[in-house]
Amino acid sequence: MYRVLIVDDEEPVLESFEFLIKETNPAFRVSGKARTGYEAIRLIHELQPDIVFMDINIPGMDGIQVIEEVHEQFSDTIFILSTAYERFDLAQRALPLGVFSYLVKPISKKTFLTTLDSVRLHLDKKQPVFPQKTTNILEQQFLTEVIWKPMSKDEWEHYKEVFSFHSDKAVVCLIEIEKDTAHWGQEIARKLAFHHRCLSAFYMNRMIYLIPEALEAVSFKRELQTLMQQTIPESLYRVFGIGTVHGGKDVYLSCSEAVEDLRAKKNNLDVLVRERIRIAQIRRKIGIAPEEEVTALFHTFWQEVFGYYSFDLAKAKMIGFFTLLVDDCSGYYQEQEDANPPVLPVEEILPLQNLPEWTRWSTDAFQKLYERFALHRKENFPLPLVKALTFINEHYNEPLQLTAVAEEVRVSAAYLSRLFTEHVHANFIDYLTKMRMEKAEALIRNTKLSIKEIAHLLGYQDPNYFSKIFKKIMGVSPSLYTEVQGKRYE
Repeated sequence: MYRVLIVDDEEPVLESFEFLIKETNPAFRVSGKARTGYEAIRLIHELQPDIVFMDINIPGMDGIQVIEEVHEQFSDTIFILSTAYERFDLAQRALPLGVFSYLVKPISKKTFLTTLDSVRLHLDKKQPVFPQKTTNILEQQFLTEVIWKPMSKDEWEHYKEVFSFHSDKAVVCLIEIEKDTAHWGQEIARKLAFHHRCLSAFYMNRMIYLIPEALEAVSFKRELQTLMQQTIPESLYRVFGIGTVHGGKDVYLSCSEAVEDLRAKKNNLDVLVRERIRIAQIRRKIGIAPEEEVTALFHTFWQEVFGYYSFDLAKAKMIGFFTLLVDDCSGYYQEQEDANPPVLPVEEILPLQNLPEWTRWSTDAFQKLYERFALHRKENFPLPLVKALTFINEHYNEPLQLTAVAEEVRVSAAYLSRLFTEHVHANFIDYLTKMRMEKAEALIRNTKLSIKEIAHLLGYQDPNYFSKIFKKIMGVSPSLYTEVQGKRYE
């Protein structure tokens, strides 16, 4: 039985990892849990575990510093890094330490168990682990960093040897999927591998594929379309971009072409509508819904924005978004008393120079805002308002009236109306309508229901009135939005 040490400063992560190990794989036993870097070092010496699940961002010494400290003495120990965001500067530091795998939170059950199985196979066979560890991280870094800039001929020859390429030419393909991109993208990679040498990586809500072959463009496009149709559920929006074949050292040109192809296929109207929906969801849920849920929604939102727009334009959009949040939680731009906003969007976002800087800043800034919202909303929300919001969330598809909700929570309609204005910064009708339109947008994307059927499901008896409201909120009629969503493979 192999001994496992789990290192993470979040109790839910410690508990979930321990549960999965105990319930699914008898070959492993959790021998200890640590919450700080120093505690991890102590337990590694005491327990001498076979495997360590190591979070990077822990108090005291970070996860990589811990591995650096114990690597020489415990060179046979398998380390699996985990972190909330993809940081390949950290992965680069991990390369010489023989890290087995690099997992990005939130980690799905399937990914966790697959990683465990891989570890068990390595331990059972008693094979040297270091070469496989290095290749895994090198492949990720190669696809997300190296191929996006010019290479010298010697550099290309080096990577060609490392990855056993048999061609001096290569092509890059990108795929975006509405949700579960990593899961469906890996399925496509598995099927591509039946016919092609294929490297793949998940990054910025996209799958990146590199195929080192002189492919014929039309036939490969047809092949990829077929694989996507066979693999991805019809209800999910998806789009792909393909570059042209280039000599290996110039594969960065194929990357740029794939990005432009993907952007050209994404309808600008659809992008703007999805941005508006994401922003509305975050503003409505922040401070009320669980922090993990809202943080994941924010992470998806900014990755979509930075994936579609140039870095400078994406920053400008984020300045507007954070300004809205600051005003929502503090009234800073409404000349209210709070003169100390949690963040200053313009002053703090404009100087950011690259994606890693944005990731670090936005992670910290969004957490500050969530905490401020939680203080103002959860602790200061009157109980009748909390009950009303819960009731609306459960009955939004019914013909709700302010008076009926007020009666349900046992206050007057006038008092409940004032609570909405003071604490939610929206009146009852606007709040209910925006929630319904978010649900409508999801139904349009994920079902084949008619506009009339969707209207009735959401409590609107008149489909024409529903269409009018949808266009007012979303900026486009439901029929046009339905048409846009249907264009998946242009």
